[in-house]
Amino acid sequence: MTKIKICGISQVDHALAVAEAGADFMGLVFALSKRRVSPDTAQQIVRALDGLQPRPLVVGVFVNTPASEVNQLAASCGLDWIQLSGDESWEYCKEIERPLIKAMRVSGAEDAGRILTELSRGRRILDSKAFTCLLDSEVEGAYGGTGHAFDWKVAGKVSRQYPLILAGGLSPESVKQAIRTARPWGVDVSSGVETDDKKDIAKIKAFVRAVRRADEEIK
Repeated sequence: MTKIKICGISQVDHALAVAEAGADFMGLVFALSKRRVSPDTAQQIVRALDGLQPRPLVVGVFVNTPASEVNQLAASCGLDWIQLSGDESWEYCKEIERPLIKAMRVSGAEDAGRILTELSRGRRILDSKAFTCLLDSEVEGAYGGTGHAFDWKVAGKVSRQYPLILAGGLSPESVKQAIRTARPWGVDVSSGVETDDKKDIAKIKAFVRAVRRADEEIK
């Protein structure tokens, strides 16, 4: 089944809704963002998930933060995975102690060649350290969460060779076609499950249902 990540969670009630809906991951943004959470809020969210079965894995999203600080926050907040959404180098990635998602941004005009070359380079540098690639739209001045889509056929070429999370412009209405086109390992949504810049529980549930329906139809 396609893995589902609901990103930009900043409230306990929304985190519990993500868990109830059956998502596999939830993202807590520690970078500068309207969705940013404090370490205290992150700890509250993680504690609220304790004992839930199944329990979504909690991903801390960082942008150009010193690796030592990322590792410290991951330990103190109980994060399961780390997502790097900035300009972090592959050498930097080697310092991260949790399972890793490395975000890469795709411009509107490019094909998959540059991305595949860069991922091949990352695989060589990281050696035995596993990572998952996340592809999102390149928007000037932003590191994600913009709601803009890119050409999903580019993602499809990458997903044939690497485990890929597809982000950017996804919603309950669009995710079925995105999965059909790109066949990603996972999908990531933030603004696509919001109303007036706030998480919408009904949209979160609708997104998860849409992904599961797409999986059933593609079998």
